[in-house]
Amino acid sequence: MIFMNNLNYFCVLLLILAAGCKPKSAAPNAGGPSARTYAAHGVIRQIAADQRTVTIQHETIPGYMSAMTMDFPLKDTNELNRLAPGDEITFKLVVRENDDWIKDVHLVAHHIENVTSNVFVFHVASAELKRGDLLPDGELTDENGSRIHLSDFRGRALAFTFFFSRCPLPDFCPRMNKDFAEARQLLLNRPDAPANWQFLSISFDPEFDQPSVLSSYADFYRGADTNRWLFAAAPANTLAELAPRLDLMVRRDGAGISHNLRTVVLDAQGRIADQFDGNTWTPQELADAIVKAARPPANSPPP
Repeated sequence: MIFMNNLNYFCVLLLILAAGCKPKSAAPNAGGPSARTYAAHGVIRQIAADQRTVTIQHETIPGYMSAMTMDFPLKDTNELNRLAPGDEITFKLVVRENDDWIKDVHLVAHHIENVTSNVFVFHVASAELKRGDLLPDGELTDENGSRIHLSDFRGRALAFTFFFSRCPLPDFCPRMNKDFAEARQLLLNRPDAPANWQFLSISFDPEFDQPSVLSSYADFYRGADTNRWLFAAAPANTLAELAPRLDLMVRRDGAGISHNLRTVVLDAQGRIADQFDGNTWTPQELADAIVKAARPPANSPPP
């Protein structure tokens, strides 16, 4: 993602988080009064097989966000007919409180280019772990500036997700952390909830998401209550180890970042108990997965 100066970053962040902390709305309605529409121009980098998502390297979208490479959902998949990676397009971005999509996609020109050049990708799906597999350890830097390890959380069910603080679309990183906030509250209010659980939000943008940034960002979702929820950043070597094992895609195209969404639950032994891909899971599903993962194994000896 193109780096924004700190003032612009925090102004955009305040607007995004104010929307992200609101309750989930009903299904998107393009004509609804809360929808905002922005004109945009860019180049297609990738089209999903089902044509429901397209990766676009776009110019600055006036009034909303800087130039970057992002994945955008579509409601009408026919809009991508006869389009291909490398094509220059114009489109409109529609943003509501908790979701976004693009429409009115129009071809400007067909281009023949190597759209994968100068792209670094943490993504090797063949190495993906399965339920019951032990997650490799990794070092992180937390919001307090301390070095921590994933193995530090052994003995607790751990739910972690990935984000970066400059992510502008409400359906991506803001939604992950908003849903974490709701799931944490569900567990804290649950009479039969276990005591051994922890949430962890991991940034894959450590150069920007320094401890002071992480701490301020966390406050928007977590408030002053830090109970069982920590924010941290993963250095490149940790991300290179974890991403392929979780089918996490993080693509740095120049100064831009494009990524998919992965939320993982580990049991108390550090093994994969559950994984939620995308953003369609609910806070209740995550809370239930934590409760299940925190239980001792069936063959464990009695205390």
